[in-house]
Parts: sequence; C-alpha cells; structure tokens
Amino acid sequence: MTILSLKKALIKKVHLLKKLPFKRAAKISFWFSLGAILGFFFFISFLYIFYKQTHTNLIYEGVMVNGIDFGGKTKDDVRKYFTSRNDQLAKTQFIITAEDMTATLSARQANFGYDANLLSQQAFSIGRSNNLLSNISLITQAYLDGVRLPPAYHYDEKKLDKIIAPLQKHVHIEPINGEFRLERGKVTAFRLSKYGRTLDAKTLKEKLLAQMFAITLSNQPQNIQLKAPIVPVPPTTVSARQADKLGIKELIGQGTSLFHHSIENRIYNLNLAATRLNGILIPPGQTFSFTKTLGDVSSFTGYKQAYVIENGKTVLGDGGGVCQVSTTLFRAVLNTGLPVIERHPHAYRVGYYEQDSGPGVDAAIYSPTVDLKFKNDTGSHILIQSFVDYAQSRLTFELYGTKDNRQVTIGSPIILSQAPAPEPLYQDDPTLPKGQVKQIDFAAPGANVYFTRSVKKDGKVHLSDKFTSNYRPWQAVFLRGTKE
Repeated sequence: MTILSLKKALIKKVHLLKKLPFKRAAKISFWFSLGAILGFFFFISFLYIFYKQTHTNLIYEGVMVNGIDFGGKTKDDVRKYFTSRNDQLAKTQFIITAEDMTATLSARQANFGYDANLLSQQAFSIGRSNNLLSNISLITQAYLDGVRLPPAYHYDEKKLDKIIAPLQKHVHIEPINGEFRLERGKVTAFRLSKYGRTLDAKTLKEKLLAQMFAITLSNQPQNIQLKAPIVPVPPTTVSARQADKLGIKELIGQGTSLFHHSIENRIYNLNLAATRLNGILIPPGQTFSFTKTLGDVSSFTGYKQAYVIENGKTVLGDGGGVCQVSTTLFRAVLNTGLPVIERHPHAYRVGYYEQDSGPGVDAAIYSPTVDLKFKNDTGSHILIQSFVDYAQSRLTFELYGTKDNRQVTIGSPIILSQAPAPEPLYQDDPTLPKGQVKQIDFAAPGANVYFTRSVKKDGKVHLSDKFTSNYRPWQAVFLRGTKE
C-alpha cells in the first residue's frame, strides 16, 4: 500500500466518524418535536372537551349580541332578554305618509322588534359546528377577544301589507300603453304611452327595519315619521315605432274655446269639422291650410244650417260653427309657437270666442278666400288631435310632435278703441203674423284690438308677431210681422 492510498483511507474514516453523531441528533430532535406536538394536541383536546362539557347548555364565554355579553347564559336567557326589550318597544308608533294620506301603526301591530328566537340560536351556535378546527378557533377567539353578533329584527309582513294597502291604493296609477295606427295618410288611432306610479313596499319595509336600530338605542317608545317611497311604473309597451320615426313623441301645444248656448246644429257642425281634422299629420316644412284640409263645407258633405256671417249679415247657412274650429286651432298654433302665415278676424265680435278669452283671439275662415294657414317649422311631423267636451261645452285641439326648446309668451289683448252697437233695426215682414217679432241679427260693440306674441328658441327670438282685429259695430235686426 502506498503512502497516498493510506492517506485517502484515513480521511474517509474520519468523515464517517463525524457523520454518526449528527444523524443521531437529528433523529432525537424529530421524535422530541413529534412528541411535543402530540402532547400539545392532546392537551388542547382535553381543554376543548372539558370546556365543552362545562358549557353543555351554555353559551361560550365572550359571545356578545348587540354589545351584550351572554357568555355562560342559556338560549332561554337570550330569548327572555330580547322579548322583554320588545315589550318596551311595542308602543313605538310609525307614521307613514304618502302625499296627503297617512297611515299609523305601532310596533306591536306589525310585530316589529328583535328576533329573539334567531338571536338566541345564533349565540348558542357559535363554536358548535361540525368542523372541529373551526369550533376551537371560534371558542378561542370569543374567550380572548370576543365574538360580536349584530342584532336581528323581524316583523309580520302580512300585517304590514294590510296596514299599508290603503296607501298603496291611494297613490297607485296604472301606466298607459301607447297606440299609433296610420291609415291612408291619417292617424286613426293615437295615444301616447304614459308612466304610472306605485308605492315601493319593499323599500318602505327596508326603511322600517333600518329605523329599528335607532329605536333600540332608547328604552322609551318613540314616534317615527316615514315618507312612503313612490316609484314610476313604465308601460309594458311604448309608442309605436312608426310614431317615433315621425317624431310624434309628446304634446307640444294646445288651444281651447267654449261654445256655451250654441244651438244644436252649430254644435253638430263644429264637432263634424273637428273630427275631420283629427288625426291629420303635418310633415316638417309644410304649410297647413285649414280650408284645403277640411274641404267642402256644405250640406253635400254633411253640414247643417246654423248662423254664419255672409255679405255683412248674420244668416243661416251651411256649416255655421266651423269658425269655432278654426279659432280653436289658431289658439293651439299660437301656444305651440308655430309661424302663422295667414289669419283673418271676424267682421264683428262673436260672443262665443270671448267666453274664455279676451277679444281678438279668433280666426275666421270662408272658403276659398278667407283661410287659416300656419307652417310646421319644428323639424318633425305634427299630429292634430281634437276633443269635444259636451258637458263643459269646450272644444280642444292638441298638437303632438317633438319639443325644440321654444318658449312662447302671448300678451293680453289690448283694446285701442271701442264703439257702441247701433240702435236696433226693425223691418216689416209681411210673411209673419202681425205683432210677431223675430230677431235675425245680434248686436255687438265695435273694437280695434291687438295682441302680441314672442317665441324664443335657445334664448334667441325666433318669432315676433302682432295680430290686429278691427271689429265693426254690429246692429241687431228684428223682423216685425205685418200679415193680417
């Protein structure tokens, strides 16, 4: 054996001797650590079993409900405590208002209060799940730092619904579904969709429960005032797509007039003319002509005889009362802010048109020379709708389209001068029995009247008008019978 090989063998033996104590130390350390862990586990298990046995029917220490420590108490103790608190709160009054209606209920009526059964169950269940590690963790946390449970409340929903039902009925309005039907260029069925409204019972109940926290801070009954939330209810359908495409979206203006004391034929005629204009569509940029749109006014087209102004006289003629329709549409055009292209006043002041207006806000028509014309400059279609209210003797025109930020200001009529009606004129009539008197024309004072209109759009003057009317004094005429 050489010196070199002997040296290598000695080094190898030294390394083997050095490794032997390290392995033995590691083995001893492993078994010691394992024993310590097992010992600690058995110790904790013993403590857990012992602690669990001592709290068989008791809530674990450190478990708090609504800030109160119920550690060491029974479920029944928790239940009794919160039941007694409910007795203190039972006289609390909730005053709920919806517009001009009020409903009052006590906490006792709706069974408002702490949910004593739920709170007792929750407190007792801490540390009693099917997960051992979770139980140990919760019990330790409760003992060292506490486990805090929030309060839970309850109410009788059926009783509450019964109490607020009158409020719900009071504020509830069903939505209106839109309708639009176009046939041969005329709208034969039209109705804008309209939102309804209802009482939001769910949010109201949430508000009531939210008030419970404030109530439980005091041991004294309170009066709690709440405003019932009212929410919009959308229609199930909206206006037809065709209406939307045409721009028929909303009411953009209306005009009215009264026809009290009109004879039957006059009312018939104005209703007929209004009906024939109902549903007319005016395209954007088009000038509307009343006489052209209405067509022939005569007995051939269904009109009856009523008083008209013809050749300076008031006489019976076909279509008497149609000027009430043109006057009412003129007022709707004024209020909408549309440009008036042509308008003529009547020869004398007609009492019908001053029943709800000052003088001068009228528009006469007499085909083909006297017309009412206006232009649709809104950029979308305009739909004409008419309504006759026989009970109120009122005619209404409504114009529908798309609003474009117009602000209309119409001044009150200003009378520059007036002239009394002439003395009545009596004419002999051999066709009437002697002594009989029949009035065929009616007196009206003359007047020179004007009113102005200003239409602004986006803050700038869009239109500025002055409408003048020169009414002649009108003489009453009577026929006096001379027939023997």
